[in-house]
Amino acid sequence: MSDGSLLERTRPLAPSAAVALAAGVAGVLGSFAVVGFTPGFPVAPVESLLSRLMPGAVVTFAITVLGDIGQELNLAFAGTLVVALYASLVWVALAFRRQVDDRLVPVLGTLALVWVGTAVLTLNPLSGAGAAAAAALVVAVSEFAPLVSQLTGEPTTDGNGRRRALSALGTAAVAGAVGTAVGRTRTESASAGGGSPDTEGDPGDLDLAYDVEEHLGTAMERSFRVGDMEPAISEDFFNVSISSVSPTIAPADWTLSVTGAVEEEFELTYDDLQAVDHEHRFMTLRCVGEQLNGHKMDTALWTGVPVAPIIERARPSSDCGCVMLRAEGDDFYEEFPLEALEPGMLAYGMNGRPLPRDHGAPVRALVPGHWGEVNVKWLTGIEFLEAEADGYWEKRGWHGTGPVKTVAKLHGRELRDGQVVVGGHAYAGTRGVSTVEVSTDGGDTWNEAELTERLPGASGPAADVGGGGDALAADAARNWRYAYDPPGGEHEVVVRAVERNGTVQTREETGPAPDGPAGWVSDTVDPDAL
Repeated sequence: MSDGSLLERTRPLAPSAAVALAAGVAGVLGSFAVVGFTPGFPVAPVESLLSRLMPGAVVTFAITVLGDIGQELNLAFAGTLVVALYASLVWVALAFRRQVDDRLVPVLGTLALVWVGTAVLTLNPLSGAGAAAAAALVVAVSEFAPLVSQLTGEPTTDGNGRRRALSALGTAAVAGAVGTAVGRTRTESASAGGGSPDTEGDPGDLDLAYDVEEHLGTAMERSFRVGDMEPAISEDFFNVSISSVSPTIAPADWTLSVTGAVEEEFELTYDDLQAVDHEHRFMTLRCVGEQLNGHKMDTALWTGVPVAPIIERARPSSDCGCVMLRAEGDDFYEEFPLEALEPGMLAYGMNGRPLPRDHGAPVRALVPGHWGEVNVKWLTGIEFLEAEADGYWEKRGWHGTGPVKTVAKLHGRELRDGQVVVGGHAYAGTRGVSTVEVSTDGGDTWNEAELTERLPGASGPAADVGGGGDALAADAARNWRYAYDPPGGEHEVVVRAVERNGTVQTREETGPAPDGPAGWVSDTVDPDAL
């Protein structure tokens, strides 16, 4: 074969590669337009698989060093893999075009191959239709664009390759913009709907007998606002999951299986929970993987039912005293002592609305005073164990299933009437915080900060409010603030919490791994910069 013949045969490869890549991108965004950021999105199962295959050391590095960027990079890599898959399938369809002189062949081939590929990935034919249609549109435009040159009498021998590539890229850009906008709307609808895109999140959907607004109003009254710090009820509740895409589970399809070492195994439906007397509780969740002064510690008013009656009905028969909670969708599981679960609740409401999808809709577990990882979202299984077993994070080198560590965070600062005012949140799990102490000289001397009142205790038909409703929240953070005359220039402010039994928060500083961050929070304050 001569060099000239080889050149002629390979000349179409470059524009075909551009067309295939453009179609791959359009396919991903076309699927996003149809299903949004839900499990039907083809990137979701790939990202989830990567998370499961990732070695524990890599997971720890991503959490402790990269933070949220680590999960974003994993999602981006998963998206790149799906684009490459679609591009490969389109390339196969374009290869047939070089064998059969028919412009419809690659278009129909792209439709079929991308649809099948997406359906295999997601088990969602609708998602496959969106991906296939978008990718096929790009291929169709690239195939028929040269006809424009012929109709207008323009030369075609020297420009068709570039014309095909540019037409494909332009079409992909338009399809991508439309797909992104439509997909975001669908994602917001699904997230706001508590697990169902058809649900608007009307507070009346919970059929609550108590005035939730009154509870939330009380929480706002027991809040300090200093600088950028959040009030007692978090306005932007943190969200951490092993997968970026949250499961979508309709309440009508949800069941909770109670199994294992029990005298009675049974299953509960969402309607079963709704038929039981509910209660409201203020509870705080803190992420085991956060930084010491991070922002992954938040409080909400949760609505649900106590776990204790479910445990009593099951009648555990093992001496292990341990339980495994299992989640739907992301297949998360976590083991911890049964005694920690007994005072817990199964929540289906958050701040007076149905539980949002990203926070575990339709039902999640809440385990008082324990790290967020054991408060399993999208809960579908409670298994009572015969012997202790490692949970998801324990298998990856973490041990954050124990009680949360005490912390006082410094999140707000401002100048007020010539004084520096600093503030933040203090939390000690069910041990409670009695005092927050502040040092403005790097820890040499200490002064007591002002604390908000504790939030009210559990309320509602299922709650024991201690004869008169004076009970206080057993597992909720408190706001603190401290005002002082600033010294000259920059200075170090240190804060620490004291538990109700008088135990002072440990000074020894540790990172998140393997069992959560600890230590006194300190930061440099410059009055001139406030």
